[in-house]
Amino acid sequence: MSTPEQRKRLRAFNAEHARVAERWRKRGFQYPPPEFPILPEDLRGLTCGAKTRKGTPCKRKDIYDSGRCHLHGGLSTGPKTPEGKAKVALNGRCPKRRLEAKPMGS
Repeated sequence: MSTPEQRKRLRAFNAEHARVAERWRKRGFQYPPPEFPILPEDLRGLTCGAKTRKGTPCKRKDIYDSGRCHLHGGLSTGPKTPEGKAKVALNGRCPKRRLEAKPMGS
């Protein structure tokens, strides 16, 4: 289980790793690769820590910066703006308007 302080340090580590990777990407991934920061030993193997339905702590170790796994704290919560909601409505999963059927063979 991760503490708030550990999650804060994990976010800082991930941000530094992303900065180094971005600089390398801008260089065109030239050899030799840069020195990436090493994950501190006490941050290795952090678990999600959210409560499962059974009431036990989640044991997943693939956590986001939030300190939660994709099952207990995924990245996206859906669109917030009217433009984003309209775009989602057009993707066919939950259309807001009825699409007219096209005749066969056209």
